[in-house]
Amino acid sequence: MVCPRPAQQIVFQEYVSAVTQQQERQERVEHALADAVPGWRLAPVVEALQALRGVEFTGAVILMAELGDITRFDTPRKLMSYLGLTPSEYSTGERRRQGGITKAGNGHARRALVEGAWAYRFPAKVSRHLQLRLEKVSPEVQAISWKAQVRLCRRYRQLSGRGKHVNQVVVAIAREMAAFAWAIARLVPVAA
Repeated sequence: MVCPRPAQQIVFQEYVSAVTQQQERQERVEHALADAVPGWRLAPVVEALQALRGVEFTGAVILMAELGDITRFDTPRKLMSYLGLTPSEYSTGERRRQGGITKAGNGHARRALVEGAWAYRFPAKVSRHLQLRLEKVSPEVQAISWKAQVRLCRRYRQLSGRGKHVNQVVVAIAREMAAFAWAIARLVPVAA
């Protein structure tokens, strides 16, 4: 593209250069992760988490790197709380008021789940890309993945239909995604 003024051309070229550098950096990191993860003790869980729609390789690695062994949480609610995906509460006497999410805990893992939650705004289906990931996991994990997809797509539509702000809807979906990730992690044996 050629801009009408030289100053605009310089700015445009700088933007193009910045985007190109970020893409190259992302590719380097993804290649390094692809080389490192197979030898990792949590690699089976990384593979299983990719059965969830919206959780691809990098997102699964981020979750496991930031959270470690998810099964250390006794319940999915404790995991949600650790991630800061639970609503804050202001209560006095008989009055109970909930606010925004607490944002306590691990921000990187929370962000990975929130980014993945955007995938549930579309109707439930198994794309070719997801099908290839599902072929690598057990039937039990596949069943949880499909249950998650049906529930979360329906929940997205319900919350949107009630007039909730799209960001609130996505965070609610991310909260439930954490519970499904916990359920999947419990099915996958992890080396000591």
